[in-house]
Amino acid sequence: MSTSETVDLEQLQVADNELWSEGPPHAVFTHLRRECPVHWSKGIAQTPDDAGFWSVTKADDVHTVSRDWETYSSAHNILITDHAVPVHLIQGMFIGMDPPKHDRIKALFQKAFTPKAIDHHEGAIRETTERVMDGLAGRETCDLVTEVAQPVVARVIGSFMGLDPEDDQPWAVAINTLLGFGDPDLNPEGLEQIVAEDIPVMYEKCMKLVADRRANPTEDMLSVLVFAEIDGDMLTDDEIFAGFILLMAAGNDSTKATYTSTMRALMENTDQRQLLIDDRSLVPSAVEEALRMFPAFAHFRRTATKDTVLGGCPISKGDKVALWYPSSNRDEDRCEDPDRFDVTRNPEHQAFGAGGRHFCLGTALARLELRILVEETIKRFPDMALAGEPTWVISQFSSQLKSLPVRLHG
Repeated sequence: MSTSETVDLEQLQVADNELWSEGPPHAVFTHLRRECPVHWSKGIAQTPDDAGFWSVTKADDVHTVSRDWETYSSAHNILITDHAVPVHLIQGMFIGMDPPKHDRIKALFQKAFTPKAIDHHEGAIRETTERVMDGLAGRETCDLVTEVAQPVVARVIGSFMGLDPEDDQPWAVAINTLLGFGDPDLNPEGLEQIVAEDIPVMYEKCMKLVADRRANPTEDMLSVLVFAEIDGDMLTDDEIFAGFILLMAAGNDSTKATYTSTMRALMENTDQRQLLIDDRSLVPSAVEEALRMFPAFAHFRRTATKDTVLGGCPISKGDKVALWYPSSNRDEDRCEDPDRFDVTRNPEHQAFGAGGRHFCLGTALARLELRILVEETIKRFPDMALAGEPTWVISQFSSQLKSLPVRLHG
């Protein structure tokens, strides 16, 4: 739809797959920000057993909800649907917890993900990126999602978790299946297979790794989980699995999603790409602009713990509240001409959350990976061009391209 078309706000269901076949429905979000910034959807068409939810589309309101965990809880679920990823798995992740437990578990990882700590990994990340791109020598075309982004990010997070390189691809496939739960290509058997087959297989594989760490402790993130103590108690196997999946999911999908959308934008806005080619110091600014325009995750959900009011709308206790980052990042009150890709803008954004306790742990790592990937791509392939129609993962959670076919040398 275009922004000039009439939207029936009472019938609009923001999470309908039809709206998301080509990525986030920006025209719908533009209309909502203008006419109904806090909007009620009666349900979710593809999961009819789900209750309705509130859509929060403006940056100030997203910020308000994000910082008030006592009113808007993460401990019920972080997805608007309760019939996709099993709720008990999400509630075992610190992203699906409220304080004080959230703070205690997140603190286990924070030292490893500070900007100073992440800077030590720059050489290894660049080496991984160069190795993957060296593999394209002599090629005319490739798929930037599957042949560049995926192997790079899988190896980076795999090294953090202490996985062998040969395990990168199997885990990447498993994570893609889990996060792309609504996409028929990534999930041809439907949600039932995730619950009945995929997650049990992932759990079994993880527990083999856990047993190995208990017998042979290392310095990796999995060992941190295995030997962590919270108030004198060790994490259970289920909590270790949940933490492992959270880090693997965030590491595999977030950077891959934003990098590929960044490269698409640069190919579609060659004047902006030329600015980066001429002045490599603009790459960090371009990364921030890409994070603003193409956040890796479309929403996180909160659940109201009491009756309240948001943006003039009465929110009832138990209501689902969805924070839509593709919308809040294009809020006209925060950003002039928000649909224009401008590598010099260096904007503020909410791609990593909007403050509060759930601000993304991996911010420094994501920024470093994105900077290296963009630098290496424009250095090696300054004339890269689209070689076909990109396709999106059909998902209201994981906001990313499924394929991005390119001609490497224009």
